[in-house]
Amino acid sequence: MTYRHVVRRGAHSKKAAIGAIAEALSFPDWFGHNLDALYDCLTDLSWLPEGEHVLEWEGGNADVEAVLADAAARTAELGDRVLTVVYPD
Repeated sequence: MTYRHVVRRGAHSKKAAIGAIAEALSFPDWFGHNLDALYDCLTDLSWLPEGEHVLEWEGGNADVEAVLADAAARTAELGDRVLTVVYPD
């Protein structure tokens, strides 16, 4: 099954992007709101159903984009909850 998660537009700063991604993926309350915590949650996703989770984000922050790319690669290895990041045109 594939699930689509859309990050609200305009979240370009690191803080805004992290918060918007957390909101789009319904991160748990214990989420730490930093890049390390972002990676940890993105590679876990245990609170979401198994399947592919497609995150649509317009981009805008290189640090966050690097974490998203690393997390997507890691979840592809793990298998039950795969993160795919897409950037709309």
